[in-house]
Amino acid sequence: MNIFRLAGDMSHLASVLVLLLKIHTIKSCAGVSLKTQELYAIVFATRYLDILTSFYSIYNTLMKLIFLGSSFSIVWYMKYHKTVHRTYDREQDTFRHWFLVLPCFLLALLIHEKFTFLEVLWTFSLYLEAVAILPQLVLLQRTRNIDNLTGQYIFLLGGYRGFYILNWIYRYFTEPHFVHWITWIAGLVQTFLYADFFYYYFQSWKNNKKLQLPA
Repeated sequence: MNIFRLAGDMSHLASVLVLLLKIHTIKSCAGVSLKTQELYAIVFATRYLDILTSFYSIYNTLMKLIFLGSSFSIVWYMKYHKTVHRTYDREQDTFRHWFLVLPCFLLALLIHEKFTFLEVLWTFSLYLEAVAILPQLVLLQRTRNIDNLTGQYIFLLGGYRGFYILNWIYRYFTEPHFVHWITWIAGLVQTFLYADFFYYYFQSWKNNKKLQLPA
């Protein structure tokens, strides 16, 4: 554990709390992609199966349980809560997200560090997480309706990945033989997808204007 890893975890946790705050208190999921949330639920379900077989620390287990519980809670709210469900913009959130799942799984079968059940699923979760934000970004470009909480959610989610990249750089120079090409490449792809959003986020902040993405 180092300061960059901790900052990444806290940024990730904050992004989830911001989204839950919006859904639970405002009773609205306007501008939030259910497709992306379903992909994240799959990411965490396949990545954190090791809590059934291994124990690393209370912190590690607690964070995994939080992300598992929160991701499935968000999906449930958006699909079944009688008030929140009505605010979901299903006509605009039409990205065919299931077409991302099979290629990521096939890639995990072909390119992995160790051919075991848990390792392949863990690798699959890395590939899927790298592209899981795509439905959300497409939805925001279509609707151009980005409220403050939704913008903060995506900003914090991107910040989590940025801090993790700094964590990898730090560990590369401080830990011998710390090389994880699959994790690094998947993380860089994910960060690249956020680049456009970050540009317009900072532009709106600098000019004190409402955040909008180009159509």
